[in-house]
Amino acid sequence: MLFSSYTFLLQFLPATVLAFAAARRRHSPRAGILVLLGASLLFYGAWHPVYLTLLLASIMFNFGLGLLMEDAARRRAVGILGVALNLAMLGYFKYTNFILDAFGALSGIPLPFADIVLPLGISFFTFQQIAYLVDVMRGAKAERDIVSYVLFVSFFPHLIAGPLVHHTEMIPQFKRGRSGRSAVLAARGLAIFAAGLFKKVVIADNLAQFVTPVFAHVDAGGGITAWWAWLATLAYTMQIYFDFSGYSDMAIGLALLFGIRLPVNFRSP
Repeated sequence: MLFSSYTFLLQFLPATVLAFAAARRRHSPRAGILVLLGASLLFYGAWHPVYLTLLLASIMFNFGLGLLMEDAARRRAVGILGVALNLAMLGYFKYTNFILDAFGALSGIPLPFADIVLPLGISFFTFQQIAYLVDVMRGAKAERDIVSYVLFVSFFPHLIAGPLVHHTEMIPQFKRGRSGRSAVLAARGLAIFAAGLFKKVVIADNLAQFVTPVFAHVDAGGGITAWWAWLATLAYTMQIYFDFSGYSDMAIGLALLFGIRLPVNFRSP
């Protein structure tokens, strides 16, 4: 579910904002957090339901490791094991076929590719949890509120492509009470989200309409002039910039709709 899709803009986002506001108003800030948690898991599961199990398994595994590291005697060993297993999982999904291809090229023995679908956002939620484990290994207090930890990892505005956030930045925001400036933050969030949507849909996607045929022509063996080569290269550079810059703006704006501040991490290439 892309931030720029009609399903997200006209169905998922309005429903989540209304449910979040109603839960906070009629019940408690905690109820609003539970709504956000459910919406975030639904957002991820809508792409490929089976990988929601992988996300939850990763979260439960790392949450449990954090609790185990409260024992100072085994903190370092558990932390190192946890980091290694997280990297192993990431390596399996991202680099198995690369390794098989490289081995086949070097040995001359062709190996079949593994049928592996790369889970969305796996790099982000894995590195985010590795950072958490390293902090606990260095003496930080382990998180004991499972709801806040799950939302810290799965919060849908930053789940797919960041920005990477620190648990000490996010979890306290999930636990605090109602903010008196929530309406101001929401208005600011809508403005930032609209700016990011413009970058993505109007600039980046239209640049892609020009760039893609040129690169496809070259891939097919066609020739182009130096002028067209430079033009396509620069256009592709701008496409990538506005795509990621727009996504970052949309993520920050979406979070502000719920009173959550994400760090500004994308100012220039």
